[in-house]
Amino acid sequence: MNIHKQFFGATQSGTPVDLYTLTNDHGVEIKITNYGGIIASLRTPDRNGKFDDIVLGFDTLEEYLGPHPFFGVLVGRYANRIAHGKFTLKGKEYTLAKNDGENHLHGGVKGFDKVVWEATSASVDDAVSLRLTYLSKDGEEGYPGNLTAEVVYTLTNDNELRIDYAATTDQATVLNLTNHTYFNLAGQGVNLNHVMMINADRFTPIDGTLIPTGELRSVECTPLDFRQPTPIGARIEREDDQLRFGGGYDHNWVVNGAPGELRLAARVAEPSTGRFLEVHTTQPGIQFYSGNMMPKTITGRGGQVYPWRGALCLETQHFPDSPNQPNFPSTVLEPGERFYEVTVFKFGVE
Repeated sequence: MNIHKQFFGATQSGTPVDLYTLTNDHGVEIKITNYGGIIASLRTPDRNGKFDDIVLGFDTLEEYLGPHPFFGVLVGRYANRIAHGKFTLKGKEYTLAKNDGENHLHGGVKGFDKVVWEATSASVDDAVSLRLTYLSKDGEEGYPGNLTAEVVYTLTNDNELRIDYAATTDQATVLNLTNHTYFNLAGQGVNLNHVMMINADRFTPIDGTLIPTGELRSVECTPLDFRQPTPIGARIEREDDQLRFGGGYDHNWVVNGAPGELRLAARVAEPSTGRFLEVHTTQPGIQFYSGNMMPKTITGRGGQVYPWRGALCLETQHFPDSPNQPNFPSTVLEPGERFYEVTVFKFGVE
């Protein structure tokens, strides 16, 4: 197990940025930068032992500083959408940026994905970790409270990437943290042959602006039923309002089991390589996004051209628009409380 640090560049304001390479004893390698907490590369073997990069990303910091579809980033303060860029807390209305039509998306214009985090690394016999911390000041992007966030990435010799999210605040605020990595277990091509299982009997249906209606709806007899392993492309073109609203899959599922307990949320496998990915989480929900709003082509790492739907995201989270949905699990964090959630991505072959 080892971790290596190298200079990755500087932001437009001159803040230096580093790139950390975490490697386990089996050769699994993850590159993470403290700009936006981005997972920039993740190399794993297929069933024949051939290593490929199974996430989308770029080679340079300059590319990450430009526009891109949230490749690999940490998302906060609030992952996903808040309707009309507004919420009310303790009787006060807060106004956020509308950066997704009429809605607020992924923390705003300069969310946690566009800041430089303080980084420290550690290594033990069977794991290496990178600890990132960031102070989000009161009023940043419209959110109340000075929020201290901590995210720890840990690579183990069991070929697991564990992400521990923690935060405290000095004033009541809302919080929803996740990671927005795009996975392609084949290393290239589109994602429609990936076989998906989502451990959820219900999902949160959306309206035409991708905001939840507030209902918790059964997946039974819908194209969102992934309780049995199903190719992503099997039903994605079906005539269905939910698929039409999302342009495909861009929905939050209600993970079976008790929130707060680490449990299986999803499993995805790629038949040609034998690679699979299991997602375990303490979070109440998981957003499966099939890359519907990716550009038709985007040039990424090594000059590789990523196609539309060239990867998928599995974002463990609280539900979208929870600050405006009283029936959803609360995302309010109070002074004296500690936000803490865990997600584990386990990689293997079959």
